[in-house]
Amino acid sequence: MLRSTRRQFLKALAGSLLVSHKPVAASFASLPPIKPRRLMLGDTVGLISPASAIKEKNLTQVIEFLTAYGFKVKVGQHVLDQYGYLAGRDSSRAADINAMFADDQVQAILTLRGGWGCNRILPMLNYDHYRRHPKILMGFSDITSLLLGIYARTGVITFHGPVGISTWNWFSLNYAQRILLNRDRISFQNLTSHPSETITKGKARGRLLGGNLSVLTAMVGTPYLPSWKNTILFVEEVGEDIYRVDRMLTQLKLGGILEQLSGFIFANCSDCSKEDDQPTLTLRQVLSDHIAPLAIPAWYGSMIGHIQKQFIVPLGVEVEVDAERGTILMLEPAVL
Repeated sequence: MLRSTRRQFLKALAGSLLVSHKPVAASFASLPPIKPRRLMLGDTVGLISPASAIKEKNLTQVIEFLTAYGFKVKVGQHVLDQYGYLAGRDSSRAADINAMFADDQVQAILTLRGGWGCNRILPMLNYDHYRRHPKILMGFSDITSLLLGIYARTGVITFHGPVGISTWNWFSLNYAQRILLNRDRISFQNLTSHPSETITKGKARGRLLGGNLSVLTAMVGTPYLPSWKNTILFVEEVGEDIYRVDRMLTQLKLGGILEQLSGFIFANCSDCSKEDDQPTLTLRQVLSDHIAPLAIPAWYGSMIGHIQKQFIVPLGVEVEVDAERGTILMLEPAVL
């Protein structure tokens, strides 16, 4: 009798496993979006180093640039700290972020560089305070952790764009002026010198979310990623072999993230070509394998990420994308 019951249990369990093969991503409730106040000339911009260390001469250049543009500057207490490849201990880097959000004199926060380290400090951040005192926060690369983590836990709109030590050219400055100061609803479209490639034609609407692919995949399974349902996901990468990009997209697929999307943008994969004579897939083949079967509007080549002329895009804002034209249209301002 016991053996019969055990056999019946194992048979039922096997059947349930067979019908439960579909991947399910960690699901977190979407919070209502919270927009920070727009930036105005004369405002104070706080500078933080939440990831890799920077040099004093780089800090000086950023301060001179912001001052010349018409802003006041407040420097985080631990900005020039160094702990190996990190800009100080985890507790110090987190303390600087918390202090900038708590400082009523600071209207916006600019991260100085990426590298590595933001994932380490996500549990140390005061999300409740960020929700009550929303501010513009901008950066890219490793700063993806902060942008997505803060949006996921608070609903505060964050901004994927240049860090302090980036090349601040007319292209990025134009988007900073229009989005952060003027409250414009932007239609992002590449320069003719940067053509995009359509993966799947079509238009879609959803909240724009994304960032660096390797950083994002390192956050999968944590409570610091937002709900992906009906979102437009953009990713970008730099210096990775194609098989690594394949592996990371596979992780998003097996984690059940890709199947929830309304649209997909692979922005750029800078310096990702393979130079040796080992066999490889092309990036286009990898995108065809993983993205084309989703049958959602998708394209490659948007000017986001590790390139000198890069868009400043708000995370959490409702947008409409056109995969054939390679455009992202903001349907609302990103700031108040």
